[in-house]
Amino acid sequence: MKITLRQLEIFIAIASHGHVTRAAEAIAMTQSAASTALAELEQQLGQTLFDRIGRQLLLNESGRRLLPKAIDVLDRVRDIEAMAKGTDAAFDLHLGASLTIGNYLLPPLLAELGERHPRAEIKLSLKNTEQTIADIVNYRIDLGFIEGPTQDDRLQRFTWHQDRLAVFVAADHPLAGKTVTHDELKSVRWVLREKGSGTREMFERALSNAALPCQVLFGLEQPEAIRQCVRNGLGIGCLSELELRDAFRGGWLAPVNTPFLNLERQFQIVVHRNKHLSNGLSAILSLCGVDGV
Repeated sequence: MKITLRQLEIFIAIASHGHVTRAAEAIAMTQSAASTALAELEQQLGQTLFDRIGRQLLLNESGRRLLPKAIDVLDRVRDIEAMAKGTDAAFDLHLGASLTIGNYLLPPLLAELGERHPRAEIKLSLKNTEQTIADIVNYRIDLGFIEGPTQDDRLQRFTWHQDRLAVFVAADHPLAGKTVTHDELKSVRWVLREKGSGTREMFERALSNAALPCQVLFGLEQPEAIRQCVRNGLGIGCLSELELRDAFRGGWLAPVNTPFLNLERQFQIVVHRNKHLSNGLSAILSLCGVDGV
């Protein structure tokens, strides 16, 4: 059996894109060459790796077993190549992050990474926590930054950054700047992040623990849309303090003090347990203060 690294690269690309044509474009080869390489790999292994549904290719059980091993092989080969060139700075990683983390915490971190490792290539996808976890589990990204806790045993988790949610209203709202009582929040209507986001999950848990109903008027993906809805008097919002600093300073939104709600949370970094911690991943984790991994 002579499985080649190129075959594994093609297999991984097809698994990621679910389509031979898009996978071939991603790794700069022709569709026919990619199809031939996949067919040869399946012939050498004596089993198919995908279920064919029209023109779409979905990993079958054999493919799912092979995928983490193939990724691990290529990651280790890249580390060997970097070592042979006398540098560990040339790496190519795909990161995923929630909107809050990606917009407010990662830019300075990535800037520092670029200064330390100028040959590094980083791609960043911004999604909610649920989607980021799904991307990690399915090997679509290398490392994820999420807002909420996860109990998925397939993930290795690292505690990272402390954060706090804040309840807020328009500057002219009767509750602006007040310390409210439990009863004052019983009948309010909320403008929140969408289901699946770490912010929404954590806030709903805080309301439940305080025995408060959660009447959601709008569930929106973009924090800016939430801020503008609240600014225009459509309801009361809750977002990370990171996303509200400028609005509070500008005076067009105001905080509401809710001492009976536990709104503290811990951001986490997650990586698949079967993922090889390459030089690139180790560099990012080190920058985040995660050592000894």
